[in-house]
Amino acid sequence: MSVFPFLIAMALFVFGMWVFSIADVVPGFEAIVFFGGIVCVSLSLAIPFNVLGRRESGV
Repeated sequence: MSVFPFLIAMALFVFGMWVFSIADVVPGFEAIVFFGGIVCVSLSLAIPFNVLGRRESGV
């Protein structure tokens, strides 16, 4: 796993966790903000599972 995609995935994961934590503070948009956190965490897991797995499979 190269460093740059790992840093992107880790940043998305941490940002998604932070968005989860502020979801109850945003009045009227709790569900939208929480769903945004779910999307960020899902994307952070999709990077190593799909993108990096295909690129490094020939090694």
